[in-house]
Amino acid sequence: MRIDNREIDQMREVSFVNEFTLHAEGSVLVSFGKTKVICTASVENSLPKWMMGSGAGWVTAEYSMLPRSTHTRMRRDKTSTGGRSVEISRLIGRSLRAVVDMQKLGERQITVDCDVIQADGGTRTAAITGGFVALAIACNDLLKKGEIKEIPLKDYLAAVSVGIGKDGPMLDLCYEEDCAIDTDMNFVINGKGNFVEIQGTAEGEAFSRAEMDKMIDFALKGCDNIFTQQEKLIGEFFKR
Repeated sequence: MRIDNREIDQMREVSFVNEFTLHAEGSVLVSFGKTKVICTASVENSLPKWMMGSGAGWVTAEYSMLPRSTHTRMRRDKTSTGGRSVEISRLIGRSLRAVVDMQKLGERQITVDCDVIQADGGTRTAAITGGFVALAIACNDLLKKGEIKEIPLKDYLAAVSVGIGKDGPMLDLCYEEDCAIDTDMNFVINGKGNFVEIQGTAEGEAFSRAEMDKMIDFALKGCDNIFTQQEKLIGEFFKR
């Protein structure tokens, strides 16, 4: 049994609060257990210069953590070209773009901001999961306004963490588990069960092919659970 009494292949409770902020075209508060991230999607009728005149749109993302989202106050990440926040921002952006038809989006940019207000492990996976929902809501807002002809999404998107501890693979790590494990992996998966991105490393003992296969099975199970929760919120206008 784990620290929070979950089974090894059990997600923490995943939930979404729609329209969490007033001004953004799409916004949600996503919770993975005690980890909470505000995700907002903002639409701009402008593009990076290198995309102007292409007929296609663009999706980008920014990630940050509030100073007291962690157990002790952390310094604000003020760097613009490096650091953990930039690396995670790029991951979120790549992941979201994998499920967007840029031609259908048209010549506009959607920026997805993911701000961690409480961290207990899995902040980047929660950000990708909630960022997708905020993006979908923003796309539906464009559709309702008549600015696009159809939802420019190709599939659902979710992300989960999986790690290997002394008792083997575990799904959706909380902070205490994340600190104690030998192997830490993050899986980004689309609604068809295909992999968008996999990040991982063995910081202690190397892991076996059998353990890798089990981590994949856990990740697929976790994302399938997330897709069910996402569809409750956005399924009315975009079905899996």
